[in-house]
Amino acid sequence: MLLSVVIPFYKYKNYLKECLNSLLNSSFHDFETILVLDHNEEKIEDLLEEYKELKIRVIENRNHGVASSRNLGIKYANGDYVYFLDSDDYVLEDTLSILSQALSNEDIVYGQVNNTWNNMANFLEKQNKKMENLDEEEQEMKEMESMQKIQDFLDSYPMKDTKLLAYYHMFKKKKGSNNITVLSHAYRRQFLLEQEIRFDETMKYYSDFPFVIECLDKASSFKPCLEAIYVKRRHNDPINYPALRQEEDENRFYERMKSYERAHEKTDNPVLSVLIDRKIINYYFRHFIRRLRRSEKPEWKNEYFHYFSKIMKQIPDKTVKEYSYEKQQMIKSIQEDNLDATLKKVRLFLGKKKLKQMTKNKNTMYKLMYYHVYLKKPVLKNVVLFETFNAKNYSDSPKYIYEYLESHYPGQFECVWALNNGSKPKYGGKVVKRFSFEYAYYLARAKYLVFNVRPPLWYRKREDQIFLETWHGTPLKRLVFDQEEVTAASPKYKQQFYKQRKDWDYLISANDFSTETLARCFMYEGEMLAVGYPRNDILYAENKEELALEIKKKLNIPLDKKTILYAPTWRDDEYYGKGQYKFELQLDCKMLKENIGDEYVLLLRTHQYISDRLDTTGLEGFAYNVSQYDDISELYLISDICITDYSSVFFDYANLRRPILFYTYDIEKYKNQLRGFYIDMMSEVPGPLLYTNEEVLEAIKNIDQIEEEYKERYDQFYNRFCHLDDGNASKRCVERVFFNKKDE
Repeated sequence: MLLSVVIPFYKYKNYLKECLNSLLNSSFHDFETILVLDHNEEKIEDLLEEYKELKIRVIENRNHGVASSRNLGIKYANGDYVYFLDSDDYVLEDTLSILSQALSNEDIVYGQVNNTWNNMANFLEKQNKKMENLDEEEQEMKEMESMQKIQDFLDSYPMKDTKLLAYYHMFKKKKGSNNITVLSHAYRRQFLLEQEIRFDETMKYYSDFPFVIECLDKASSFKPCLEAIYVKRRHNDPINYPALRQEEDENRFYERMKSYERAHEKTDNPVLSVLIDRKIINYYFRHFIRRLRRSEKPEWKNEYFHYFSKIMKQIPDKTVKEYSYEKQQMIKSIQEDNLDATLKKVRLFLGKKKLKQMTKNKNTMYKLMYYHVYLKKPVLKNVVLFETFNAKNYSDSPKYIYEYLESHYPGQFECVWALNNGSKPKYGGKVVKRFSFEYAYYLARAKYLVFNVRPPLWYRKREDQIFLETWHGTPLKRLVFDQEEVTAASPKYKQQFYKQRKDWDYLISANDFSTETLARCFMYEGEMLAVGYPRNDILYAENKEELALEIKKKLNIPLDKKTILYAPTWRDDEYYGKGQYKFELQLDCKMLKENIGDEYVLLLRTHQYISDRLDTTGLEGFAYNVSQYDDISELYLISDICITDYSSVFFDYANLRRPILFYTYDIEKYKNQLRGFYIDMMSEVPGPLLYTNEEVLEAIKNIDQIEEEYKERYDQFYNRFCHLDDGNASKRCVERVFFNKKDE
C-alpha cells in the first residue's frame, strides 16, 4: 500500500464528517485511513458506518493528545508513506492523486497548505471567484514575487543544496511557530522508523515544530509537490468549538519556549539553527514586546520575561547583527535580563510605530484620544448617542426611540446622532460623523447608547454607561452561534460578537419567537425587552394614510398608480470587504415594466450592507431606486405589495396585512450552503415562493387570488410574529431604559 492517512480525533463530529467525506471523494484510492480515537467525547459509530467504504482502521489512544495519536499512526501504518490529516481539515479531490504521482523513494514529499474558515463547497466557490477576479497580469506578478523570495533565500547561502528549497517551503516561509506544520507533507514511514523520529508527547500545542526540524535535519531527499493542496480549516466559533490553536491556556507560553529549545536539540545544522533563531526573534518583535508592554498579568514582567531572556541569550551575535541597530539594542537588553531597559526600549519602539501609523492613517488619532483622554473623563449623565447601520442613515428603531424621547421629554436629554449621509434628525438633534474625534468623544462619555448594530470593535463600555441594542429585524436567517458556517466577509464574526454582546444592557425583541431565538443565537444573558419594534410604530399611526401621501409626493411617485416594493437581502459570500456586499439584480424590471407599467411602479430597495448601485436606465417612470432613502418603514406605508427573499422586512411589513411575495431564485444555496432558516419557508411564510421572473409577473397579475389563497397562513403568521406591535413599542422601551419603569 502506498499511503497511510492518519487522523487523530478528539471531538467535533461535524468537522470529522467533512474530513472523511473528502477522502471518500478522492480520485486516488490506494490508501488506508487510520482513525486514532484520542479519548473522543462523541459517539461516532453512525459516522463510521456511513463511511465504511473507506475501511477505516480505528485505534484507541490510551494516552492523550495529538502528538501521541500521530505516533500511534506511525506505529500501525501499513503504507510506504504516512500523511497526517487533522479531523477538522480536508483534502481536495485530486490532492492525494497528485501527491501519489510524486512519491518514489524520497524521505519527504512536501505539499502546500491553504487556509480557510469554510467547508469544502464554500472554499471551492470562493477559490473559483478569486481566480475569476484575478487578471492574468496580476496573477503573473504574484507568481514572480513568490519566485523572487525563494531565489533570494537560496542566494543567501553559498551552499547549493537541494535541501534549501525544502527548508524554505516547510519552515522559512511559515509565519510564526504556530504555522510550522507536518500537514500537507508525505513522510516515508521507514525513514521515520529508522531515524526514530517521533512527536514529543509532552507537548500539546507545538509538537510539530521540533518534529519538522528533526525531519529536515535527518532527511536525505526531498521532493516538492506544491499542487497537492491540504486545506486547513479554522474554527469560526472559538467560544463553543475552539480548535487546538484557539484554546486559552496559561501553559502555551512555556510550551512555545520549549518547542524552540527542543528544535535546537534536534539539529546542529547551521542553516536550520539560524532559521530557528530567526523565528524566536520574530516572535519577540511581533508578539512578546506587545504583551510585555500591555498585559496586566504580572507574569509577563516576571517569570515569562526571565524565561524568554534565557532563550534569547542563546542566539549568537552573528544572527542578531542581521537586524537593525534599534532592534539589536532591544535584543541586547533582554539578553542581559534587564527588564527596565527593555521596557524603555519597547515603549520607544512601539511609540514610533504608532506615530508612523498616525501619519499614514488618520483613524489612529481619534482612537488614541478615545483611549487616553476621553475615557478618563466622567460619563455625561443625560447624553444619548444614537446610531443605525454604522451611521449610514437616520432610521430604524433608534429613530423612533429618539423622536419619542424628544416629543415627550423635551429638553431632558442631549441627543447626538452619528450620521455620515448628511441626514438631519427631527427636532434638531446634534450630528457627528462616525469615526471622528466628536464620535469618539460621545462614544466614551454618553450615558446612553442606542444602536441597531454592533458598535466599533475598539469600543470599551464603561461601568456607568447603559447600552440599548435594538437589533434590526426578526430573524429568518440563522444568526451568529446558530450558524454552522460563516461565509461572510468577517470570519471572526462569532468571536467578535461574543465579546461585544456582553456590553448590551438591553436587547429589544419584536415577538416571543425573537425573545427565545436571539437569546440563544447571541448567547445573550442581559435583559430582553419584549416590547415590539419601535420602528413599526409608524405602521399603526392614526394618520398613516396622510403620511403615505406625503411620502409619495416627496418621492415624486404617481398618485394614481399602485406601488410594489422589492427589498432583497445580501448574500454572505458575495462581498468586496467587511460590511460591503455585492448584489446583482435578478428581477427582470424591463419585463415588469412592459407588462404592468400602466398600473404599478416599482421601488427598488437593497440592503444597507450592499455597496453596488442599481442601474435603472431605461426604467424611468416605472422603477425608482430608493436604496438611499433613510427609513424603510416609510416605504412600507406607501407599498401595496412587498417582494423580498430572505430579508426580515416581511416580518415588519406583515403588520400592514398587505400581500407579500417571495422571489427565492437561489433558495437551495442560501438554505443549505450559506445560512439556513429558522422557519420553514415552504409552509410558514405568508406568501408564495417564486423562482422565475415569469412567476413573479403572474403573481402580481393575480394578487387578489393569492391574497385569498394565503389568508389563513397570513393570519397565523401575523398572530405569531406581530402580536407585540401596536404603535407603543417606543413608549414601552423609553420608560424601561431611561426611567427604569417595569411593566406591571
